[in-house]
Formats: sequence, C-alpha cells, structure tokens
Amino acid sequence: MTIFARLLSRLIPRHPVGGLSLASGLATLGAALLLTAAPAAAVVTTVGPLTVGAQPRATSSVYPEAAKPKTYANPAGNPVLHGVGDYAIFWDPTDHYWSEWQAAVDGYLEQAGGASGSLATVFAVDAQYTDKSNRPAIYSQAYKGSYDDYHAYPTSGCVDPEPFAVDDQIGQSLEGPPTPVCLTSAQLASELEAFISQNKLPKGLGTVYYLLTPPGVTICLDGGKDSGHCSDYASASEESYENSFCSYHADINPGGLASGDANTILYAVIPWAAAGGYGDGDLLEVNDRRSGIECQDDGIDPSGKSGYELEEHPREQQPNQKVPCPDSDGTCDYGLSDLIINQISLEQQNMVTDPLLNAWQDEHKYENTDECRFLFGPIRGGSSSANPETGAGTLYDQVLDSGIYYLNDAFSLAAERLPYPGVPCLNSVSLLPKFTAPNPVNAGETIGFNGMESDIALDAGVGYSSSGAPQPNYATYTWNFGDGTPEVSGYAPGSPPCETPYLSPCAATEFHSFQYGGTYDVTLTVKDVAGDTTYVTHQVTVDGPPPPSSTPTSTTTTTASGASGAAGSSTTQGGPGASNGEGAAIPAPVAAAAIVREKLRTALRKGLLVSYSVNEQVAGRFEVLLSTAIAHRLGISGTPATGLPAGSPAELVIAKAILVTTKAGHSAVHIVFSKRTAARLARAHKVSLMLRMVVRNAAKTNPLTTTVLSTVTLG
Repeated sequence: MTIFARLLSRLIPRHPVGGLSLASGLATLGAALLLTAAPAAAVVTTVGPLTVGAQPRATSSVYPEAAKPKTYANPAGNPVLHGVGDYAIFWDPTDHYWSEWQAAVDGYLEQAGGASGSLATVFAVDAQYTDKSNRPAIYSQAYKGSYDDYHAYPTSGCVDPEPFAVDDQIGQSLEGPPTPVCLTSAQLASELEAFISQNKLPKGLGTVYYLLTPPGVTICLDGGKDSGHCSDYASASEESYENSFCSYHADINPGGLASGDANTILYAVIPWAAAGGYGDGDLLEVNDRRSGIECQDDGIDPSGKSGYELEEHPREQQPNQKVPCPDSDGTCDYGLSDLIINQISLEQQNMVTDPLLNAWQDEHKYENTDECRFLFGPIRGGSSSANPETGAGTLYDQVLDSGIYYLNDAFSLAAERLPYPGVPCLNSVSLLPKFTAPNPVNAGETIGFNGMESDIALDAGVGYSSSGAPQPNYATYTWNFGDGTPEVSGYAPGSPPCETPYLSPCAATEFHSFQYGGTYDVTLTVKDVAGDTTYVTHQVTVDGPPPPSSTPTSTTTTTASGASGAAGSSTTQGGPGASNGEGAAIPAPVAAAAIVREKLRTALRKGLLVSYSVNEQVAGRFEVLLSTAIAHRLGISGTPATGLPAGSPAELVIAKAILVTTKAGHSAVHIVFSKRTAARLARAHKVSLMLRMVVRNAAKTNPLTTTVLSTVTLG
C-alpha cells in the first residue's frame, strides 16, 4: 500500500479562478500530522531543453486515484549526496532583500549544518537512500557563508504573467519600487556560473548553491506569459496557476554525465514569491496569493480546518516572527523569511536524494518531499493562533541547534517495505533497541531474546549488488551474551531460519543458553539501513554452578556491568608470568574504571568524570571512544581504536588522559575534550561513549597489562 492509499481525501485549497472550493472530506494522520492534496503535475519537469525539480503551488484537485505512485526507486543507483558545503547567493543589485531575512536564512543554514548527524531532524530521514556505492545520502552539511551578488540584472528575458504592483503611496517609502524584472532560468544559471568562476568557488557534488532573488523579480523556466512556467501566475488563468512554482533545483553539468563530475554545479533557485506581504509596511499585499501559504502549508489549521473556513484570514506558520512587532522599519517583515526557509529545506532534501534529477523518484517523477507535500509534524511547540500584526501562527516542528523551524516532512521508503513502524512521512528518526531479559534462568536452559521489540524507523531499504543492481536491505541486529560465546549478527525482520523475502542470516530474535551460573551483561546492538547504530544492555542472572576457576595465562576475560557505567570487561595481557627481576611472579594488576553518569553538557564543559581503582602501582592511559558511524555524522575526527574485542563496532579515540599511580587506591579524573570535539558532541541529544583503561604493573621484566572497558550514555 502506498502513502497515498493511506491518506484520505483532503481539503481542496482555494483556486485562483472562481474563489473558494472545498473537497467533500477532511482527514487527519494521527493527532499531529496535517494532510492535504498532492500536487497534480509532475515535479521533475522538462520545459524545452531544461529539466528541473520544481516545487509547485497548492494544487486545485485531489491526486488522481490512477496516478498514485506504485514505485519510489533509484533503479540505476545514480548518485545521491554524501555531505556538502552550502553557499547562499543573494542576487540583489537594487538592495531590496531585507537584512532581517538574510540573517534568518543564513542562520537557518548554519543551524541546519550544526544539527548534522542528529536523528532528531527531518534530514536524518534522507540517510536511508543510497546509490550504487552503497553509501547513505547523509546530509552532513557545512555552512560556507552567504554572499551578495550586486551584478546588474540583464534585460528581462521573459514576460511576467502578472507584474508585481506597488501602491503609489507605500511605494514612496521604498525610495522607489522594487525593480520589475523577469529572468529566465537560463539567465540565472549563467549568472551563477559566472559568479562561481569569478570568485573561484568550488564545484562538484560536494557543494550546493542557493540562489535567492528579492521582491519584484519573477523567474520563468521559459518565456513566461499566461501559459508560462513562472514563480508568478496570472490570477485569471488556471493554466498559469498550474504551471507556477515556488522554487526549483537543477544542475549545470557541462559533461552531460549521469554521474556528474568535478565541473558540475548543483543549485536551487529560491524566488521571493515563496514569501508574502502580511504585516508589511513597504509592499502592498496585491492579493492573497502573495501571502506564501500555497508554498508552505496552504494555511491548514491543526484543528483540521483550512484557513479558508475560518473567519480570520488563512495564515502561514512562522515560528521565527520577531516579537513584539514592529521591527526596525516599523513593520513585521522579519517572520516572512520562514516561508523561504521551508523552500530551502525542501530543495535541500530533494537535492540530497536526487541531485542530478535521475536518482530517487516515483514513476510520476515526484521527489522525496513531494510524496509528503504539506505534511508537518509532530508539532513540537508554538501556536496556530494568528498574530494580530502578521496574521501568522508560530507552530514549529524542528529544533536545529537553538533554532526552531516549521519544515515539511520527508518521505520514508522504509514504511512502504515493512508494515512496522510504517509511518511514511517523518520529521525525525527513531532508533531504540529493546529487549526484555528472561528471568529466572537456569544454567543450560534455552531462553529467547526478542529484539523485535525495538523501534527502528529506517528498518528496510535498498542496497546495490556489485553489479549495481538494486536489492533488499534491512536493519541488522548483533547480540553479545557476555559469556564469552561468539557474537551473533544478522538481519531483521525474521527469526531463524530466514525465509524469502528476508535476507539471511536473521538475528532479530535469538535463542541462547548459559553454561554456568552468574550474572551476564547481554547487549543488543542495532544498525538501521542508514548506518545509524546504538545499543542497549540488560543483565541476566543465571542459577547454576559457577565456571571452573583457572590460572590466568596469556589472556583472561571477565565481564561486569557496562550499561550503568560500571566496569565493563577486563582483559589481562602479557607473557606466561611477569617478574620483579628476582624470579618472583607478579600477577596482572586489578583495575576498575567507569564514566560517572552526569549531564552531557556538564561533561563537555568540565571534562568527562571518570572514577577508577587499582590494586597496586600502575602506569597507563584512559581513552574515550565513540562509534565511528556517529563520529562521522557529527563531524568528529579521531584515531581508529584497535585491539577491541572481536565483532565490536568500529570506534574512534576522541579524547585521552595519562594515568600514573604510586600505590593502590581509588580516585577520579576529568578527561577534557578539545573545543572542536566538545562543540560537535553538544549537537547530539544524547551520546553513548566507551571508556578504555589500559594499565600495566611495575614488573621490571615482562609486565602484565590489564584493559578495562565500560560504557555509558549521557544526555
């Protein structure tokens, strides 16, 4: 069943011809998701020689039953983006782009970059999409700055379907009205290419440009007029409305390669048409269509009613409105930038998953966010009540660093491939490993561990074979039973034996028996199809005879609590026996260490507090380890950790401290992170860290070394 089969008939937004028109039904998706009709025309659109991924305005008809998508795929494994640098270019020779708007747009790009790697953002949904490199489309974005392009506009290359109007009286306060110009997509591409060349800016699939234009500038994909494909439209023409758009993305690819090359330029055009004129003392609100709601959420109210059904004017949601109004020019312009920011977010996600317009689409050429048009939620705060000055609400569904935003949901293919969790439109990703520890347990008894209790949003996806053919992919489960037996790893869903269509081996559920009595830490590590990894540990107490004692030889391993922050595992290494130089054997040192559980922000500010104890004089070191996958998502660098137990996930060493003692005892130490590492870790809602303590005794020859591992999750 596709997403559209799940969505009920929805409100038909106001059409420019004929006033108001309502659909016969309303529906809600849960209590928080707001639904509306999908756009009626193909979104990856070819106009003449140009192909773009466009964001159309609100549609005038419900998505036809026969046109519901049957596939959403990237059959050739064409490129997705694996991390980019963002540039914002304001082409504004007449200086009509409000400074408050520029600050809000730049701030959004910086905060979106700062939130890279967090599962709590809508961009985390995109990481499930891959190309034939089998690397996820992780939008690890870095804000590279914004620039004003003051190069004069060329002569209009198109005809505006309905030229922008400025009230004579209000226009006087502008020092002249905005420059009326109509620019073609070819003119914008030419300007961007020249600007990049002039300023020696980077090209290739690692860079994205957002080209923004101010009020009064209309953009057309063709020559314009009533039937043109433009950012404006003629209010008397249904065709003009249906052909209009809010923004688009495209590429300049001189080599014409399906995979792009070092000279490719990826860019999105964000016209001012996406914004509006509520509360604006400079620009006359020519008509309601310039309010921008058709480019954001069509004014749908959380109550399930459209703004058109309410007595007050339909409203956008602008959580960054400047409160109180007025702002520096005596009006309330500031909040209008949020409508533009949502367009940037839409283009961000579509470029990540379909940068060259040949990757992830459905059979109707819809891209990622088009499948979830006008879906926002769950709402995290704000109000839908209209601000009396701006006529806008303040709802938000995203927290990016310290910034709040109202951004369209992203499509999750995983929901189409497995019925649970089965939510097709998401604004964050859940990854919660769970299992219930059996109790009581007897030695030698067969017991079951059910990892299918876990909540994994991205539990199914598409991978690619060595020949580049698409193939199924699922989340993976790894079990460590803490008793020295080999780890068990495999796919989910399914339980042994795996059957078609699931991949083998499966390990979502496992049976195990413990040979001896004792307390064991059982750890379940889960990895979703985007490569996100986390784990949970529960203790299992087994009744029965203890394991036989043995004299330590070259390697001895014991296990204790790890999830709570106590010592995890202790390994002793050395030769047959250490010596003090006089023939007396010296046993390996006995050591314990654990990260003290505290708030993450406290640990980042003061240093990670570690409590430890040793039974003799030792020398060694502490190392703080972080999962390589998480480190890469947060942009943290470090040295790969070696010598970890077989089957352990890859880890990076992100902080160190030296330990030297002169006698036995217990104490504590703060391990301080570098400023860069601390700043990157601060972006995470919570983080799981591993502590490795490596100490050796004072034997003069062949000293023995003890390694202690423990883990803790700080939030």
